[in-house]
Amino acid sequence: MAQHFLLSAAARTLSLKSIFSEGEEAAYRRFCQLRWPETDGEPICPACGCVDVYDLTTRRRFKCAACHRQFSVTSGTIFASRKLAFVDLLGAICLFVNAAKGMSAVQMSRDLDVQHKTAFVLMHKLREAMKAETRDACLDGEVEVDGAACGGHVRPANLKEERVDRRRRVNRNGKRRVVVVLRQLGGRTVTRTFLREAQGVEFARERIAPDTVVSADEVAHWDLLETDFDMQRINHSGGYSVGGAHTNLAESFFSRLRRMIGGQHLKVEGRYLDAYAAHAAWLEDHREESNGRLADCLISGALASPVSRAWKGYWQRRAA
Repeated sequence: MAQHFLLSAAARTLSLKSIFSEGEEAAYRRFCQLRWPETDGEPICPACGCVDVYDLTTRRRFKCAACHRQFSVTSGTIFASRKLAFVDLLGAICLFVNAAKGMSAVQMSRDLDVQHKTAFVLMHKLREAMKAETRDACLDGEVEVDGAACGGHVRPANLKEERVDRRRRVNRNGKRRVVVVLRQLGGRTVTRTFLREAQGVEFARERIAPDTVVSADEVAHWDLLETDFDMQRINHSGGYSVGGAHTNLAESFFSRLRRMIGGQHLKVEGRYLDAYAAHAAWLEDHREESNGRLADCLISGALASPVSRAWKGYWQRRAA
């Protein structure tokens, strides 16, 4: 019996041991090569595109000979104004991609010996880079669509006579969210979070190309997609795959997401659920790649992503 790829040595091309043994300079050069692959790591001015730059070695910064602007390898990216050393940053990314079911910010803070808020913000910046990969993706061929509710659990009262029907909307706590996933056969996974699953109909119309075969379950609101796509419906009360129609790929994604939340994060606030869903989708799409390739892919995406205002002064706003 052939060995599974993820169990082979080919899947282990990056380790914490090698990162910290090679040191800060090797980690820095790796970031440079991933930021400027077209020049093999030689800097390019992000303002004017000039390749004639001065190397300010004492500060790990560069100065453009044309526009005289100073910049670094992380300028204008989500890593801008970072305080972690490059070797620590690369180690954090290695830990992040190695966790098949995600990693909690508490565990990351302990492994790197940093504050919890440092790990929390860094991990959400990485999730932004993951989500950016599919920001403009349009799915075609065969696509599965499904939704799953997350959060909003209401604990039953102790006494039986005080318990209420938690299925009714009036008895919910308002924290329940629904993740809608579009899963392309042999392609990408796109997610978005809504208050109700029916809101995912317009999302599906927006992100699925015409003449696509779409598989969905028997929930009534997916009937609205039958005018736009070639629909295949599956009634799960009669089977999980009947006549080639199924949503097994979407259910596989939800399995990973539930295990990620229940096993690592324990609970997730509704405003962050979209980021965790994008994280689970990225792991599903890259599940058969080596961890070194995963790290390089994530770093390249992060260095290509502009710095987000969402995390500027995050903890100051939260404490206010």
